[in-house]
Amino acid sequence: MAVDPLDALRSLMASHSTPLDAFIVPSEDNHQSEYVSDRDKRRAFVSGFTGSAGLALITMTEALLWTDGRYFLQATQQLSDRWKLICIMEDPNVENWISDNLPSDAAVGIDPWCVSVEMAQKWTQAFSKKRQKLVHLSVNLVDEIWKDRPAADIQPVHIQPFKFAGRAVADKLKDLREKLLKEKADGIIVTALDEVSWLYNIRGNDVSYCPVVHAYAIVKSDSAFLYVDKRKLSQEVSYSFGIICHPWQCKLAGLGKLNSSVANVYHNQALVPRENVVNSEDIQKEVHSQAKSQKIWIDPDSCCLALYSRLNSDQVVMKQSPLALAKALKNSVELDGLRKAHIRDGAAVVQYLVWLDGQMQSIYGAAGYFDEPAEKHNTEPLETEKLTEVSVSDKLESFRAKQEYQDGTTDITRTVHFGKPSAHEKACYTAVLKGHIALGNAVFPNGTTGFALDVIARLPLWKNGLDYRHGTGHGIGSYLNVHEGFLCCRASFDKLFRPHARNVPLQASMTVTDEPGYYEDGNFGIRLENVLVVKEAEAKFNFGGRGYLSFEHITWAPYQKKLLSINSMTLEEVSWLNSYHSSCREVLAPYLNDQEKEWLQKATEPLLL
Repeated sequence: MAVDPLDALRSLMASHSTPLDAFIVPSEDNHQSEYVSDRDKRRAFVSGFTGSAGLALITMTEALLWTDGRYFLQATQQLSDRWKLICIMEDPNVENWISDNLPSDAAVGIDPWCVSVEMAQKWTQAFSKKRQKLVHLSVNLVDEIWKDRPAADIQPVHIQPFKFAGRAVADKLKDLREKLLKEKADGIIVTALDEVSWLYNIRGNDVSYCPVVHAYAIVKSDSAFLYVDKRKLSQEVSYSFGIICHPWQCKLAGLGKLNSSVANVYHNQALVPRENVVNSEDIQKEVHSQAKSQKIWIDPDSCCLALYSRLNSDQVVMKQSPLALAKALKNSVELDGLRKAHIRDGAAVVQYLVWLDGQMQSIYGAAGYFDEPAEKHNTEPLETEKLTEVSVSDKLESFRAKQEYQDGTTDITRTVHFGKPSAHEKACYTAVLKGHIALGNAVFPNGTTGFALDVIARLPLWKNGLDYRHGTGHGIGSYLNVHEGFLCCRASFDKLFRPHARNVPLQASMTVTDEPGYYEDGNFGIRLENVLVVKEAEAKFNFGGRGYLSFEHITWAPYQKKLLSINSMTLEEVSWLNSYHSSCREVLAPYLNDQEKEWLQKATEPLLL
């Protein structure tokens, strides 16, 4: 019989050189990523909970898992009875629980690679009240007991062509160096995977559904260093990127865990002569030198504690990475790519809905997408015919696989019903749609944050005493991560929806989502999500001379009219919905066959009050 990970961990905790009273297992990897590779899913291995957001705490007598409202039902189903589930934003956070429940002088073990500087400092401050301390482990205890841990997957690095990126690497490095000069910093360590990929116009497959590369970067005023496994770089990629790589074992500046190569990229992005490729000794001396005497910029939210501990804290600039905003402000090429990607994706979604509508009617005898049955059908399909969430999701993926998404990232949600919706379900769906429309139609002054707009989407639900436990929106990458969390509308999980995001104003050319919802455990769930582009608004007045902003919808897929309580909608809301549906027909028609066009025509017929 296999040993329970809890028992194995507690044995290691007890035998550690400093016996541990607790061990924290976060979801994040060495780069503080939201989504991680299979070999970095330590929290999932230990607890059995597979949601993307969560944190596990193991003591000698208890095992606790924190997650947010999106995953609470899933966690109750996946955790064994040895675990206690704690809801973020409703129950005490992990540092307060430790401070209140563990004894004075308790030793709390962490892997400093998987904990950000910001989080470590927050925990240290909380623990100081009772002289509790963080113990930096040299080896992650989970890795010690995870005998069949997946091996590192060597996936090739790809260049993101200029026709999709819209900006050259040299231009991005030039802008970054100007920001370094403004902050009087000699260099910056770039740790977030999407920032490294964006800066160098590279993409990869190191994390499922996130086209990023496991890599670090150090950028200085006259040079830039990219740390990546050389096995992922073909000769073609190396030369098209303008670099020659020299393999070496990184031993300093927190890069010691990488079996990696270094690429020295000069500011003009010219091909680097072989004599200018530094060897390992040169790099170690350089990094060691800058760690002691040069001012280095790190983002405390994405830089891990292991890297920070190798720097002179008196010479560190701790601020949000300047690449976060630069990446969020999409250029015209990126915006054009996002619009085109969403059109193709909208066509795939419609094709999927047409297929699903037919399947539900033929297999289950359902009334279908458009009709409400007078009475419940009792058709029982054969076991081989039954649809599951997995099978229908795979079908949607097959429609999407026929499209090419190298020019953008999409994020769309629609809720459908193939029976007769109850009055309560209609009321809930309509309230979600009303909030969705209200946020998408908002006009607001420059300087407004997404957090400030969050209430707009919730008001129709609040009016009926309803709400949802997740953020109303987030930033969208350009053929990158689907979550650019720093643009969130509301804090939900403190790593995905980062607290400092509340203070970042929305700006023209940012891309965000509009996704309110409502969920009843064991009954039904609703979410409606479109991607929006922030744009200059054509307001009648300009109070205060601030300038005003609004949103452009770039997602195209119908809302199910059968789920609407039309009498509770205003004339303005109905008018917007009719106009949006008309645009759906016009935009998607060139990508659909005659049957699909006919279905879409019926799905988007105008509503009348």
